[in-house]
Amino acid sequence: MAKPVIFLGPSLSHERARQIFPGADYRPPAKKGDLLRLAAGDATMVGLVDGVFLQDYPPTPIEVYQLARKQGVTLAGAASLGALRAVELEKFGMIGIGRVFELYKTGRIDADDEVAVTFGDGDFRLQSEAMIDIRYNLYLAHKKGVISREAKKTMAKVAKAIYFPHRNYPDIIEEARRLHPQLHEVEAFASYIQSNRKSLKEMDAIKLVEFFKARS
Repeated sequence: MAKPVIFLGPSLSHERARQIFPGADYRPPAKKGDLLRLAAGDATMVGLVDGVFLQDYPPTPIEVYQLARKQGVTLAGAASLGALRAVELEKFGMIGIGRVFELYKTGRIDADDEVAVTFGDGDFRLQSEAMIDIRYNLYLAHKKGVISREAKKTMAKVAKAIYFPHRNYPDIIEEARRLHPQLHEVEAFASYIQSNRKSLKEMDAIKLVEFFKARS
């Protein structure tokens, strides 16, 4: 049986993915044409997590559809571009996995920039933070009593107003200080996030890797 092909990058490192499931063919974030080539080949299990946003063109819904409709192919998406395409193509057989997929499916979020990030060409190291992960960390900080509901909402608005390639915690915190000098909880969040950062995208990417591990 051919190895599952999984397009993965900044959401979860290839090294960490191999620790969970060494039996997959891990490839860089998907770009236009990558899934068409798989559709023309003999791949039977394909996972889509990450795709390019700024560096190149991502796989279009039509391209992913060509693979989803192919007989005998299990195609699943999660966490990032994979979650977006899974919502669009679930009725054609693509499987959506994880919380980010559910948030898009239910309409709680709807913009592409909620999952878009920039990353290094070689190691896929994050250069910006996904808006969905920023929201998640603000939610956790509120849940733990670090910040109020109002501070959570205010800082989310500040982050959303920043163009996605420039979203990072130092800049978000600096902008919140500038725009809302009366909001003292910004300092509490600044201290909290240094050692408590979590990633919803990473958690969902792990679920996708585990999904294919269970079927291999």
